[in-house]
Amino acid sequence: MSIKEEEIEFEEELDIIERYLGLSYKTFLLLVVLVIVMGVYIGIILYGKNSINVLLNLQTYESSLQEEISNLKQKNAKLQKEYFELKEISGDTEGGE
Repeated sequence: MSIKEEEIEFEEELDIIERYLGLSYKTFLLLVVLVIVMGVYIGIILYGKNSINVLLNLQTYESSLQEEISNLKQKNAKLQKEYFELKEISGDTEGGE
């Protein structure tokens, strides 16, 4: 194959890209690289160390901790009430003697 034949074949391939996609060869390659880079970036966001999954898991954990705090506050209030009732009862018996 001569150099001219290779150039013609290369130009035909370029013509195919331009004909079917309406883009120049440089634009086509740029778009392909951009799509690959965006795919990698989105993959890192979704599955990386600082991913959305980690965020959602932390939000779920925070919610369970808030629920536990609420339960402990209620339990604390009941125990304080019981403590003060017992203190009042023991205070009445000591004062009566």
